[in-house]
Amino acid sequence: MKRVTYPLVAGLMLAASQGLAQQVLPCEWQARADAIVEPWEENTRTFAKGDVRLALLDTIEPAAGAYHILVVSPPFGELGDRQCRTVSISEGVGFSGVDFSGLQATYDPSVGLVFSVNVRRFDPDSSDFFPAVLVFSVNQATGHIGVMLK
Repeated sequence: MKRVTYPLVAGLMLAASQGLAQQVLPCEWQARADAIVEPWEENTRTFAKGDVRLALLDTIEPAAGAYHILVVSPPFGELGDRQCRTVSISEGVGFSGVDFSGLQATYDPSVGLVFSVNVRRFDPDSSDFFPAVLVFSVNQATGHIGVMLK
C-alpha cells in the first residue's frame, strides 16, 4: 500500500458523511458469511497488518442493488473484537456492481486508510445503471468511516 496525502480528503469525507445517500451501517443481514462473493480469496482483502478487512458481499436482492462492502476494523472492543460495518447506497440497498479487483488503498494521516473502487448504481428515475467511484475512509483510532460517491 502506498502512502499518499490528499489535502482535501478530510473535508470531502466529512462533507460526504453528512447527508449524502451512501450509508455506513452496523452489520446486519447483509453481512452473512454466505453473502461473501466466491472465491473468497479474490473478494476479501486485509490492510494495516490484518486489522482491517474488506469483503465484497452479494445479497442477491434487491437485484439492482445487491452488492455491499463489508468493513471489519478497529477500534478493538474489550474482548478484542473489531467493529463490523457495511457500506451501501442506503439501508438495505447496495450497488449494482463493484469492481473489487480494482480496489485502491492509500493512507492519509488526517482520516486514516482511504479506499476507492469503481461501482455501478441503479437510478430508479431513469431505470438505468450508471458508473461511479466509491471513496471511503477508515479511521482505526476513532472507528469513523466516511463515505462519498463520485
